[in-house]
Formats: sequence, C-alpha cells, structure tokens
Amino acid sequence: MSSFEEAETEETVTCLHLTFYHPGQEEKMMFRCLNFCKREQVRADDTAKFGRDSGVCRYSLMDTRVSRVQFSLQFYRKLHTSEYGFEIKNLSKKTKLTVNQTELGYLNKIDLPWKCVICFGDYQILAEIQEGEAMDYFETHLHLAEAPILQEKCLPSLQPVPEKDISPSFFLSQEKSPTEMDEN
Repeated sequence: MSSFEEAETEETVTCLHLTFYHPGQEEKMMFRCLNFCKREQVRADDTAKFGRDSGVCRYSLMDTRVSRVQFSLQFYRKLHTSEYGFEIKNLSKKTKLTVNQTELGYLNKIDLPWKCVICFGDYQILAEIQEGEAMDYFETHLHLAEAPILQEKCLPSLQPVPEKDISPSFFLSQEKSPTEMDEN
C-alpha cells in the first residue's frame, strides 16, 4: 500500500464568510484591524466576538460608536444531527442588531441563517456559511465590500398586494374614509 492510500481522509471545514461594509470605511478606516482575504482558524469552543475592545474581541472595529463588545458568534452542532451552525447574540446594551429583518435586543440570540445580512448602526455584514465536517474548529474568511450590501432599491415594495381575483383598481376607487352600509 502506498502512503497515499494510507493517508487519512481530509475533512472539510465549516467556513463563515463575512463581508463588511460601512459608508465611512475609507476615511475612518474602522476595519484596519481585520485580516481580510485570509482564512483564520477558530477553535469550536471559542466564541468569536466583534466590537471595539481588542482585549476582549477577536475581531476589532475601530469606531467609538461601536460597543466594547457588539455581538458574538458561537459555533455549535445541531441536536440529533451531524450538521453544524452558528448562533448570533447581541451583546450591546445600546444598539439593536438586526439579522435580515429580525431585531435583537441586548442578550437576544438566534440561529444564524445560511445567508443573511447583519446590521447595526451604519454597519452591514453579509454572512454566508459554507458547510463542513470538522468539529474541532471552523474558519472565518473576511472580505471588504466596496458598495453597500443593502440598497434602498432592493427593499421590498410597501404597496399592498391585492388578494386573488380582486383588481388593483378596486383599491384605488375606495374612498379615504370608511362608509357605513346597511346590513341588507
């Protein structure tokens, strides 16, 4: 047998891709402490914290408007499965965190969807999970966006969607105040 045949099967590693954007990123350089475009290994039992305090946070954002510890990501294995996921927790007492359209207050946490946008203040972070099998560690891969991740024109329309078989002109022809009608 050759050494190739005897070698252990290489397991894939779960990788969390995070793409950061802030409108003032070029002038304020708040991302200068982040290591972009290089995968970084994180132990499975470590909590990846993001915030202003470089002594506590693995990922430091150099901005006085960011909380000392803004939020954390915890890697975990889903119960009764071989799947892995991440849990996101808001650790800021002052700033709400939104994951897609779900707003998290202080100490609120949810499962991180496979692809989502995390927002707080003017920060936008696109998070994408690439599945893997390794259970001792995961990897992060940070990217910098040149344009906003969320743009106003991408937001869903706020116009009401008519029910089936009701013409849109029905909504336009209704009066602005309710009209009283006889029961018969």
